[in-house]
Amino acid sequence: MRLSVLKGLYEDPVTPACNNSFFKLLHMKLSQFRFDLPLNLIAQNPTKKREESRLMVIDRATGNIENKIFSDIMQYFDDKDVFVVNNTKVFPARMYGRKEKTGAKIEVFLLRELSRANRLWDVIVDPARKIRVGNKLYFGENDELVAEVIDNTTSRGRTIKFLWDSSEEEFRKMLEFMGETPLPKYIKRKPEEEDKERYQTVYAKHEGAVAAPTAGLHFSKELIKRLEIQGIRFAEITLHTGLGTFRPIEVEDLSKHKMDAEYYKVDETACAIVNKAKEGNRKICSIGTTTMRAMESSYTAQKLLKPSEGWTNHFIHPPYHFNVADSMVTNFHLPKTSLMIMACAFAGYDLMMEAYKKAIKDKYRFFSYGDAMLII
Repeated sequence: MRLSVLKGLYEDPVTPACNNSFFKLLHMKLSQFRFDLPLNLIAQNPTKKREESRLMVIDRATGNIENKIFSDIMQYFDDKDVFVVNNTKVFPARMYGRKEKTGAKIEVFLLRELSRANRLWDVIVDPARKIRVGNKLYFGENDELVAEVIDNTTSRGRTIKFLWDSSEEEFRKMLEFMGETPLPKYIKRKPEEEDKERYQTVYAKHEGAVAAPTAGLHFSKELIKRLEIQGIRFAEITLHTGLGTFRPIEVEDLSKHKMDAEYYKVDETACAIVNKAKEGNRKICSIGTTTMRAMESSYTAQKLLKPSEGWTNHFIHPPYHFNVADSMVTNFHLPKTSLMIMACAFAGYDLMMEAYKKAIKDKYRFFSYGDAMLII
């Protein structure tokens, strides 16, 4: 496929039926998003300073690929352009407990709170084979926190009820104390004190994510202030990133993959900022794939952002016509993931695969604590 054909396809959603390139995109397979990633390129630690990570800049119009530093992002945006960010906040979702009677060590990963009043949570347990309904799990050296398994949801999924009679504030403090920063399993080390701050964006506000919106990790408070002085506005939306974003795609036909639903909210303030910029022909940059999914779940027929709140399972894969943002910041993702596939949909498949090839050759750092790319 020629890049010129791809560019035309992504700019115009109406593509002639005789265009063979379109049908190739329409029937793209999971295996086409495979590449060999050296394990040593998966970042195990963040950079010393957030904005000192590397930045690959990909120009869809020219096909040009440049190597920069993240703070150089200022060069590509002007007064009244808008960055849309995801202000979700990661909570310490990974806990370790013991099974009653046997004392076997159990990892409990909190996915989402089902009922605050009843202290019900959806969780993943590991190992799951012997965790049955009615079992009790104990947390802390002196069993300060106890939970009971009340339902099986999937092979590894359970619903648990925390048996806690004190105040909500004290319960939250206990979860904070017992839990640890939910670093992805690809990071082969135990979380450290630094991770509580670094595996969180500086603008995180609304707790509910079990994974960081990693494109935003590159922004320091100082860089944001410099961007604001330059005239760039920030619009905040919320999408609570769940493990489903990272769940392996198990079907070759991408049209048959079902994403897990994630909660999102786009409020009127964000819409006003974005829509004013769009109407003034200013640039709209999505900071991350989660931000992009939220916006693509909430737009009008005029391709303006609209207020909405709910759950989205929107899976974006080629071919796809994006409706709100015209540029995007994202990290370098693992092969055959929904995140990498969305980036291909935005940049164009051939250009993105070329960029990933260059990233490996130039030893860019991958995944959550890795480097970033800017697609313009």
